[in-house]
Amino acid sequence: MKNVVALIATAALAAQGVSGHYIFQALSKGTAKGTMYEFVRRNSNYNSPVTDLSSKDLRCNVGGATGGNTSTLELNAGDPFTFTLDTAVYHQGPTSLYMSKAPGTVDEYDGSGDWFKINDWAPIFNGGSASWTMSGSYSYTIPKCIPSGEYLLRIQQLAIHNPGGVPQFYISCGQVKVSGGGSSSPSPTAKIPGAFKATDPGYTANIYSNFHSYIVPGPSVFTC
Repeated sequence: MKNVVALIATAALAAQGVSGHYIFQALSKGTAKGTMYEFVRRNSNYNSPVTDLSSKDLRCNVGGATGGNTSTLELNAGDPFTFTLDTAVYHQGPTSLYMSKAPGTVDEYDGSGDWFKINDWAPIFNGGSASWTMSGSYSYTIPKCIPSGEYLLRIQQLAIHNPGGVPQFYISCGQVKVSGGGSSSPSPTAKIPGAFKATDPGYTANIYSNFHSYIVPGPSVFTC
């Protein structure tokens, strides 16, 4: 009986260890909570982060190189959308949104092309302290001026809660088809991997010591 109890306790601790992070698992039009992995590429590393800055997994997470059975969400330029997590973000760090236009159908696109950033949720400094947007969902809008077509819509939360340790990227990619777009060429753009460097101030920041300003890693945000 003692052995059974020990096995149960060990399994419970293991489950806690596996579920100790979070993952963006749903994408929807508007602000509704979407269906898990309907429009988000399913990853194969549960809710664990990516930490290798040279890895292609930084694009759409482990196992997210192609769409597989993922559906593509149809949106108009200017439409709002929402990413929802399995549990709210609880590690300090910025959250960012990126897009990359597929050369054909997005379900076959591996994200090896150019990426542009459409939003950062950076820290807000007030009275000598910083506050982060740590939520269970993140909503934004498709830029009105980008060309119509199929895109990877990538959300990334960079956890920098452990100074001296390795920062953690929590990543998911949604698949969207944008209609009614414009003719702008989004810039600046970056490749992933390559957009983030180990020397970036926003990557190496110590949020517990003399933390009064912050630059989110990656290219600057594109605006129409």
